[in-house]
Amino acid sequence: MDHRRQIQEFLASRRARISPQSVGLPVAGRKRRVPGLRREEVAALAGLSVDYYIRLERGALTNASDSVLHAIARALQLDDTEQAHLIDLARAGQPSAAPSRSRRTPPAAIAPQLQTVLDALIGVPALVRNPTLDVIAANPLARALYSVIYTDARKAPNLARFTFLDPQAHRFWRDWDQVADDLVAHLRASAGATPYDRTLTDLVGELSTRSDTFRQLWARHDVRAYGRGTKRFHHPVVGDLDLRYDLLQPAAEPGLTMITYTANPGTTSDDNLTLLASWAASQDSGAERLQAAPCPHE
Repeated sequence: MDHRRQIQEFLASRRARISPQSVGLPVAGRKRRVPGLRREEVAALAGLSVDYYIRLERGALTNASDSVLHAIARALQLDDTEQAHLIDLARAGQPSAAPSRSRRTPPAAIAPQLQTVLDALIGVPALVRNPTLDVIAANPLARALYSVIYTDARKAPNLARFTFLDPQAHRFWRDWDQVADDLVAHLRASAGATPYDRTLTDLVGELSTRSDTFRQLWARHDVRAYGRGTKRFHHPVVGDLDLRYDLLQPAAEPGLTMITYTANPGTTSDDNLTLLASWAASQDSGAERLQAAPCPHE
């Protein structure tokens, strides 16, 4: 990814969404050629010289102080996630950034202790994903919930590839548009935090080439962090499920995210989740019987 271009496009996209009126700037009688704020207006709001801000927006954020970055964040009305992304973009350009960040690569598999925790959550689908949205571990109920993505036993399924490249995704995610927005915003934030991750760069390149929708969402430069909410599924076996999700960051597994799903008691989704657990158990029993069956030639 072109680091300087990422900075330029992120800052330009953030000022384009702010109207001059909303920050008290006069606009009467002035013909505007750009949406939102001009660069000189952002500079004035941030208390910076116009020439200096223009250099920063063109990608020269590397040596900007924290106070300058915070001033820009205030001028552009960035939320906490966007401000953290701006700081990540600035620090990624420093000479020491590449080697230090390369050591932060999350593991490709989880520790056995964490898998034990996943398996102990009876009646609760739980999985672990990495920053590039590979599902690297799951308990049996989560595998049943996400059965549509487990199509290749040789590699971990990827939520972004499924969402943008698999025709089943629009039916599986009942709020496909929101899920797509959230996944791209997550990948944007990951790109700022780990700009030298080759796996992430390859994933973004693949999705940009194969999906027009992904390419359009990626160009918006939205970043977002979320810790809980509701996802609406349509499972091919048990039907509709409205499940609350909670994201946890295991301290012993830096870079990985654990996600649990629960249904409100007494709801149709609760009943369907119980039905899903029964179906998952039947699938496991069938697989065990198949493995235990003697070979007909013995």
